Amino acid sequence: MILVNFKLYKETFGDGALKLAEICKKVSQKSGVKIIPVVSVLDAVRIKEKLDMEVYLQAVDEFNDGAKTGFTSPFQAASLKIDGSILNHSEHRIKPGTVKKMLADWPKDFKSVVCISSLGQAEGWAKNIKPDIIAYEPKEFIGNKEKSVASEKPEIIKKIVEKYPKIPILVGAGIHSKEDVSVSLKLGAKGVLISTFIIKAKDPEKELTEIASAF
Repeated sequence: MILVNFKLYKETFGDGALKLAEICKKVSQKSGVKIIPVVSVLDAVRIKEKLDMEVYLQAVDEFNDGAKTGFTSPFQAASLKIDGSILNHSEHRIKPGTVKKMLADWPKDFKSVVCISSLGQAEGWAKNIKPDIIAYEPKEFIGNKEKSVASEKPEIIKKIVEKYPKIPILVGAGIHSKEDVSVSLKLGAKGVLISTFIIKAKDPEKELTEIASAF
């Protein structure tokens, strides 16, 4: 599995998001690897309707009903056929207690991907939650084009995989090569969470195809 996070760059504005999602779908169909765009609320419904593909949100809020103007409920997203959401991304942190509260009342068949940034989080508050997927992304490597979590902290990937034998683990932060993905998979991860390397690439389709070939 590859989650592609469409960060707030000009490449992901308007039709740019749709074109990048089309690339994700094309590479997924050719490679046989599940590739899911992770996008803003503004783009999610359009991508879903235009391309009929899986799409996740970058975040949802803790409120499910009531007078909560400006918030996005996971149940609201699920009702619009969105497939899931990330929680606690490094650029959109949520308190541990809030994550636990949200997952206790979560829509059926709406996937939850909880991000953690350290082994300490894996051993601490995160051990008390049961999301569908856990993404390990140490913040010091996010956006790094030379170093990645796979090249610098492979032993932590292995430890986190061992701590969650029943939950798929994705690896993120600095992932920028086929080798990074191969290392992560060999250590037991089920996929990667990737962003800058694809979003800012001169040829996103070529780079995404290379990443998918590691599977």
